[in-house]
This record gives sequence, structure tokens and C-alpha cells, in this order.
Amino acid sequence: MIYSLNGTIIHTEPNAVVIECGGVGYKCLATMNTLRSIPHIGEKAMLYTHMIVREDAVELCGFSTTNELNCFKLLMSISGVGARLAIAILSSLSPEQVALAVSAGDSKTLTKANGVGNKLAQRIILELKDKIKKLGIASQTMDNSSLAASTVQESGNISQAINALAVLGYSPDEVAPFMSGIDPQMSVEKIIGETLKAIGKK
Repeated sequence: MIYSLNGTIIHTEPNAVVIECGGVGYKCLATMNTLRSIPHIGEKAMLYTHMIVREDAVELCGFSTTNELNCFKLLMSISGVGARLAIAILSSLSPEQVALAVSAGDSKTLTKANGVGNKLAQRIILELKDKIKKLGIASQTMDNSSLAASTVQESGNISQAINALAVLGYSPDEVAPFMSGIDPQMSVEKIIGETLKAIGKK
């Protein structure tokens, strides 16, 4: 399994990038969000990867962040969602937006992605919520010791962000320490983004 690639970008095209490592060019399927975030051709870049092996082909998918990679894997676990459709979803929506849409049951947001109809959007929401329940995350609640500030605990936006982060596999106990200094008046998406940044810096 190839976990990551670190090399020189030698080619880009819609939904794909080629990175040369040790004299070998690796073509990776990539989201538009990843393609926008990587440097120009001739410059160095690092991508987290996921390899898909089929009888007729081997495909490598590359992502600029572990959050996008993890969200991709979750989407791929849903019946009816293949690599290219998962790439399309994450080209239209960030992992934070996907998580927020699932936690809020917002199928309309998911249908913004090319190839996602209302029925598939509802299936994505249903299956990801079921996965959270199986992990026991949805049933977990925050107690007074979980967060330093009571205002953070009581904030509706913070609560929504916690539910959305559960979609990405983070339990309330994991995210609580990183939320104590966050302004609860920020938008839910901003809270999710700031929390993920703080987790990434640890």
C-alpha cells in the first residue's frame, strides 16, 4: 500500500495530477480542492494516497489533507459510491461540508456534486449516520469536564460541529480539548475547520 507521495509535479489535468518520485511518475486521481491547493508544475508536493486495486485496473487517488483522505474512504464505503464519484463529491464540497450535510440530514447540499441525485444523497446520509451509531459516537454526550468553558458546551453551533466531526470519525472526547478556545459565535463550518486545524497541529 502506498501511503503518500512526495515529489515533483510534472503534469496536471482535470481530476488528476502526476507526481514524479525517484524517476517514476505516479498519476493520481485528485479532487478539485486538492488540485487548487498544490503548487505549480515543476514544484514539490506531497499527497496522501489511497490505492484501489481492481481486476482490470489499479488506480491511485491523492489528497492534500488527511481529512479529505478519510472522508474519501468513508464515501467509498457507501454502496453505489465509487472512487470517481467520491472524487466528484469532494471536488464540490470540502470534508467539513460533507460532514455538516450528513449530520444535518441536508441531502440538497450533497446533490450539488456532479452525479449525486436525491436518492443517493439520502443513502449517503443514512449509511454514514448508521456508521456513527455503530461506533457509539452518536450516543456520547459532553459532560462538564469535557470542555473548559460552559458557554462552549451550551452553544448550538458547537454542538452541531461536534456532530459533524463525528461523521469524520472524531469522538466528542477527542475534539473537546481543541474547542475550548473557539468562539461559539462562529459558523458551524468555521468551527469545524478551526478544530481540524488545531488537531492537525498537535
